[in-house]
Amino acid sequence: MENPEFVKEYEAIQPEMDVIRAILDARTSQNITQKELAERTGINQADISKLENGTRNPSINLLKRLAEGMGMVLKIEFVPKKNA
Repeated sequence: MENPEFVKEYEAIQPEMDVIRAILDARTSQNITQKELAERTGINQADISKLENGTRNPSINLLKRLAEGMGMVLKIEFVPKKNA
């Protein structure tokens, strides 16, 4: 984290990483497999895998379907930037 270019790139992908982590954490906290989540949501298991490995960006509607399939609600928030 001492290289400014690395820090810039890391911060640029942080929102995507946060979404991936939130999906994984929610699913695994309920001991739900990707296949089970696919059955609950009607979303193809391969697409869930792509979301979790970062090769597909989800729409808000897709995130809402995932949340509903896990008995959750989707919450998105904007937070102030941290001053360096």
